[in-house]
This record gives sequence, structure tokens and C-alpha cells, in this order.
Amino acid sequence: MKTYVLFLLIIIFGFLIGVHVLEKTGAGEKMDLTGKSVLMIIAHENFRDEEFEEPYKILTGANANVTVASSSISEARGMLGKTVKPDTTIDKINVNDFDAIIFVGGSGASQYFDDNTALNIAKEGYARGKIVSAICIAPSILANAGILDGKKVTSFPSEQSNLESHGAIYTGNGVEVDGRIITANGPVSAKRFGEEIKKALE
Repeated sequence: MKTYVLFLLIIIFGFLIGVHVLEKTGAGEKMDLTGKSVLMIIAHENFRDEEFEEPYKILTGANANVTVASSSISEARGMLGKTVKPDTTIDKINVNDFDAIIFVGGSGASQYFDDNTALNIAKEGYARGKIVSAICIAPSILANAGILDGKKVTSFPSEQSNLESHGAIYTGNGVEVDGRIITANGPVSAKRFGEEIKKALE
């Protein structure tokens, strides 16, 4: 009986040490982004559902405050049917209020390619030291804003020539992180994209 109790105590003690080691190394530690503010910009029509959902879920799950903006305050619709009620319009955005800016992709994101308000948000965000990120075709917004020169980036393949014409180094990888610029190639990388933004906000 004593041997059994001793054996049980050893197992419990070992488990507690293992948990402590995991916490010290950061493995299994839940990141808390309380106090961090993130801006997600979506197209009013045809944003890509997963590219919104995955980062939104990851960031709000870590207690970040996420604001969704679009060109209209009316309900926005994704390519796969998801609907989102934006919190505000992009013309009302003050970049200083946010720690990170995310341009969500989908075919509708092209509405911001030459939109001066969107381009200025990207440009000002980068100049003020914010994390500026984009996925799918949306990295072209960053390119057109002039902030990708010399940066290692990725995107949906259709945007490669535009990114390179603006001085970017295109890799075609799932996700690229180059300083405060985070880019991803599409919905298959949406989850990892969100995780990288979360890590950058730590």
C-alpha cells in the first residue's frame, strides 16, 4: 500500500513539474492580447469568408479588441455567403487607435486597390509603426500604397506581377513575415496568418 501511494505521489509530482516547464517555455501558454486593438478591413461585397473568420476568431479569442470596417456600414457579404455588420466605415478610421491593420482578401478586396482612403490607412499605419497585414489579393493594396519595396511577401498568384512591379520580393509561400508586414496567399493559410498576427502583437 505504501509503495502504491509513493508511486502515485511520484506521478503527480512529475505531472506538476511538466506543467511548470510548459508554462516557463511558453508551450501551452495562452497568449493574452488584452489592451491590443486590431482593425480588419473587408470588402462590402465578396470578402473571403475564411480570411475574415480565422484571424477574427484567433484574435478575439486572445482578448484583442477587433474593429471591422468597410466602405459601407450596411451588412457586408462574403464570397461563401457569410454576412458581417461592419462597426464603422474606412473614412472614419484613425490609425492611431490601432496596433494592427488587416486587409482581408476575396475578389471584392480589389475595390480598395485604388481607393485613396484605404491606401492612406496602409501607408500611415506602416509609417506609425503598426503591424500591417494582408491576405489573398489584398497585398496589392499594400503594394499600391508603396510600403512593400524590398519586402519579402506573398499573395494569391494573380498579384505577383503587381507586387514585384512595386519592388516587393515575391515568394509564393503560404505566409510571409517581414518586419511589421505580414502577408498570406489565401484561405488555406488564413489560420496561420491569424496566428502570426497574434504573435506579432504579443
